[in-house]
Amino acid sequence: MAKRKAIVTIHDCVACGCCIKVCPRNAISISSGIHANINQDLCVGCGKCAKECPASVIVLEVIG
Repeated sequence: MAKRKAIVTIHDCVACGCCIKVCPRNAISISSGIHANINQDLCVGCGKCAKECPASVIVLEVIG
């Protein structure tokens, strides 16, 4: 089964922090108050952040 990882379109992210609140692995942080960063080593591809994002700038990509 292919792995999924969350990816942020950083230029459209408004750093609201909604994704941080729902991430079960604490894989998301806000970079300098500008946009969300996802630690790919911690991300398990659950999709909770993508569902919660009000700007729809987080998507899940299939890796491998």
